[in-house]
Amino acid sequence: YPRFVVHGLETGQQYVFRVKAVNAVGFSENSQESEAITVQAALTCPSYPHGITLLNCDGHSMTLGWKAPKYSGGSPILGYYMDKREANHQNWHGVNSSLITRTIYTVEDLTEDAFYEFKVAAANLVGIGQPSDPSEHFKCKAWTMPEPGPAYDLTVCEVRNTSLVLLWKAPVYEGKSPITGYLVDYKEVDTEDWITANEKPTPKRFFKVTDLHEGHTYVFKVRAVNDAGVGKSSEISEPVLVEARPGTKEIFSGVDDEGNIYLAFDCKEATDASHFAWGKSYEDIDDSDKFKIETEGSHSKLYFKNPDKSDLGTYSISVSDTDGVSSSFVMDDEELERLMALSNEIKNPTIPLKSELAYEVLEKGEVRFWIQAESLSPDSTFRFVINDKEVENSDRHKIHCDRSNGIIEMVMDRFTIDNEGTYTVQIQDGKAKNQSSLVLIGDAFKAVLAESDLQRKEFLRKQGPHFSEFLYWKVTDECEVLLACKVANIKKETVFKWYKDGSGIDTDEVPDLQKGECHLSIPRLSRKDEGVYKATLSDDRGHDVSTLELTGKVYDDIILALTGVSGKSASPLKILCTEEGIRLQCFLKYYNEEMKVNWSHRESKISSGEKMKIGGGDDVAWLQICEPTEKDKGNYTFEIFGDKESYKRTLDLSGQGMLIRPYLYDRGKVIGGLPDVVTIMDGKTLNLTCTVFGNPDPEVVWFKNDKLFEFDEHYAFSLEQGKYASLTIKGVTSEDSGKYSIHVKNKYGGETVDVTISVYRHGEKMPEIKPGQLAKPRPIPPSEEV
Repeated sequence: YPRFVVHGLETGQQYVFRVKAVNAVGFSENSQESEAITVQAALTCPSYPHGITLLNCDGHSMTLGWKAPKYSGGSPILGYYMDKREANHQNWHGVNSSLITRTIYTVEDLTEDAFYEFKVAAANLVGIGQPSDPSEHFKCKAWTMPEPGPAYDLTVCEVRNTSLVLLWKAPVYEGKSPITGYLVDYKEVDTEDWITANEKPTPKRFFKVTDLHEGHTYVFKVRAVNDAGVGKSSEISEPVLVEARPGTKEIFSGVDDEGNIYLAFDCKEATDASHFAWGKSYEDIDDSDKFKIETEGSHSKLYFKNPDKSDLGTYSISVSDTDGVSSSFVMDDEELERLMALSNEIKNPTIPLKSELAYEVLEKGEVRFWIQAESLSPDSTFRFVINDKEVENSDRHKIHCDRSNGIIEMVMDRFTIDNEGTYTVQIQDGKAKNQSSLVLIGDAFKAVLAESDLQRKEFLRKQGPHFSEFLYWKVTDECEVLLACKVANIKKETVFKWYKDGSGIDTDEVPDLQKGECHLSIPRLSRKDEGVYKATLSDDRGHDVSTLELTGKVYDDIILALTGVSGKSASPLKILCTEEGIRLQCFLKYYNEEMKVNWSHRESKISSGEKMKIGGGDDVAWLQICEPTEKDKGNYTFEIFGDKESYKRTLDLSGQGMLIRPYLYDRGKVIGGLPDVVTIMDGKTLNLTCTVFGNPDPEVVWFKNDKLFEFDEHYAFSLEQGKYASLTIKGVTSEDSGKYSIHVKNKYGGETVDVTISVYRHGEKMPEIKPGQLAKPRPIPPSEEV
């Protein structure tokens, strides 16, 4: 037959079907597949209500509440029928002829002080279900107590492994004052002691009970509180097994493709008769201006129409016609902020940028404005706006877009004073947009304009002979200062010249411009070399100038660089015996008194003065120790400071080092003294005698007019006892006039004493002479260096 009943299907699942025909020969091909068919639950009458509770009594009527059936029978419950009877009566009497649509009802026309019991049955599209068990006997006596009546309709939801949420409805009878809160009590089944879950009454009609034991069964009750005290307890809830069911789902948040924020919940156990009840603070949501609920099959969403801070709070959902499927979600500041940011990105998508609008000055002085997006589709559009006016592609504004790299650029051929303002690029790619602005006003604009002018001038300069590197200085290893520059785009006819302070400088060699580099040498830099140096290039294509002001800081920097190079060449300290005392010397490739040097004695810095004189020459730095004493013994250090490091040279004048005594006492000396001028008549005999000293004994040599002469009968020399030196001239003549010198020296040094002899003829007037003065000795350095 073309009909077949398929068994074993699951409620709520979707199936597709196909059919084959068969005969004696075999099977046909498959038929076309059917549409997807969802298996629906079979419709039955609702299950029975339960938990009938007396909520209020005024002596003539009673208000009753009850809990809805656990299962609706696959069709929404349309309402309830209630029956009543007096205690000890057999017959039940209907209370209502039309359906009661809520789970609370007031029964009128009762007899005061009589006892009544009630039962309730639910009805749906199929019919009336089984009635509830009869309630307990309620006495119709007016309530006058000051405390509240019982809360009712206790509902347990969100059962997890160690917690659950308890909901209830407020008492119908408040007592003599408003209700201020509720106490929640619980205990394990089969135990006697109740535990109060909250020490302080909660003002809300829901409470999350925590710290329960997984796998244990509990019952709960609620007591309302007002100023008079704690009121009647609610009916005890049905026993609840604290255990999360396998596959328990939770509410989750999200943002859809249109940027709408939502909370969503999936429930596989839902049937066609199931209702997804969303709540805020466990109160049903019915604000259509704020929320929109969409439910399809086993999936339900709660949309926020205009999300704001008022939407913070706890959201819940319960699914009817299931085994208590429920969940909750806390919307806090952080979560709402995250969702709103996500929503804004979707509703107002932004094109991501790799680089904001920027500029660069090109070689010819052109200014390029550019921006780069992460990506751009072929359909993307853009516009450049300068000072609120859109700019089109033209020779003056060359606009280009490389969509493959996401680069949009505009090159301004000439950047002038009129271009000050705000530059903006606006981009659109589908729904996504973005823009970036660059403000070039005031100093920022002046900087770009100056750079553009400079680059334009540089470009024009380089069209003719020009300096590729302008004048700069460097110091050679021989402490020579070189002024150097590099040239480019030159030809044979190009002329190069040097100038100082406007005057041409003659150089020994004509620079070879083909090498691309020119030098001017300053052998030993001094203050006379300060000035403004200039190099020029010129030919028929143009002219270029480079200037270096070798003064001030530049001069100081060169001296510092010279100091560093010269410091590396510093010799060990040497001793020279002088007329004034002892001189410590350090020889260098270059020395200038403007160099930063330091002499110290026993680690104390020496300042130049009468006792210690500091000076130097072109290639030597010295410290003169005048009239040295024992106090002047010790360690002497000469330090020269370069631009990167310093160099030290040290000499010890005591201890194991060289003593001062030989240079003061043991060197060769003329002790007796000789006159500086001697006048004598010709024909007379002249005798010059002095005492000499030295340890070891010094060598004594006589000179005439700085020349060593030989002794004969006319000139006689004697040295007695190693210390009395005499020069005798027999029969002096005018030819004997001149300068005579005695040279006394040993290894520690010595002295030279000069005597001027003047011979006058007989009969001539004797020349006037000044009172006798001792000849001043001149020191002779040691024969052995220390």
